[in-house]
Amino acid sequence: MQLGTRWDVGDEPPEALSEAMRRAIGRVEGELEADGIDAVGWRWTLTWLERRPIAELDDGTVVREEPDGGVVVLPPPADD
Repeated sequence: MQLGTRWDVGDEPPEALSEAMRRAIGRVEGELEADGIDAVGWRWTLTWLERRPIAELDDGTVVREEPDGGVVVLPPPADD
């Protein structure tokens, strides 16, 4: 695993990400805003596994690129 970078919600994702990853991250952020969730101070953490990006939001949401180039968004873990 290779550590990438961190950036704040609302900032531009790193340009090293594919357009599909950048769009998926934008959709997640748009959903947060639409749901009225205050994400001020939240950050994304980008890591690379086998040269594929994985972006994790502070709430546990994960956006990752699959080997076929598709992008998967995994919601945050449910509170028990």
